[in-house]
Amino acid sequence: MLQDLHSHTYYSFCGKDAPEAIVEAAIAGGLDVFGISDHNYGIGYSRLQAFNCADAESLHNSYERTLRRYFDHINLIKEKYKDRIEVKRGIEICTLHDGVGFRIHSLPENEDISFFDYCLIENLDSSISVTKGDLFAYAKRCGTPLVGIAHTDLFSFIRARGEDPLYYFSKMADNNIFWEMNVSYDSIHNYRVHTYMVDFFDDPEKQEIVRRSGARVSIGFDGHRVEDYLPERVKEYNEKLTALGIKKPFED
Repeated sequence: MLQDLHSHTYYSFCGKDAPEAIVEAAIAGGLDVFGISDHNYGIGYSRLQAFNCADAESLHNSYERTLRRYFDHINLIKEKYKDRIEVKRGIEICTLHDGVGFRIHSLPENEDISFFDYCLIENLDSSISVTKGDLFAYAKRCGTPLVGIAHTDLFSFIRARGEDPLYYFSKMADNNIFWEMNVSYDSIHNYRVHTYMVDFFDDPEKQEIVRRSGARVSIGFDGHRVEDYLPERVKEYNEKLTALGIKKPFED
């Protein structure tokens, strides 16, 4: 199964394209499963002007309609392309509470996202993350059937917490939490390659720990511009996971 579970549309402030455009690119690239996972604050605030305005804090707890509207749109995309590709309805959750001005990136505490197919949690290893480093409590708060960890060197994170990697990854497997390998190589990220991803694919010991744990690993290009999308790169790393005997989310 060739999949990419990390992509952005014009719903994200940093995204550009309509959902149809990125799904068409995934189909043209030969993928089987494609997840759309826009940023929670892009969806929630809806307009960049609202996010930047002096009253932004008052809007932080009024996400419900915009989240549902986004989900409904992606659900229509899922139905439209169901005979050509399987579209998953995701959302990327920023967990930073940076207190900069009046903008708030993190998801409102009581906002429901459980109806999404999955969510991606970012900033887990940040000192200003609302998770406070407790992945499992925050994953439970999110309530989606599957939870992914994006942009994170989990081995370094686990080591810094003084925990055993095999135990930690096994607990992730038990709680339907997967780890994303971000394979982006595009203009929005200045063609920067994620070191943790390279290290993982170069380290048989890390691979064995994840394989033994039963934790799932996803591939995500984190696309923001359809013209930058590299499906061959996505396919290459999907095939590497398969060769390693590591299962991906949504894979039987």
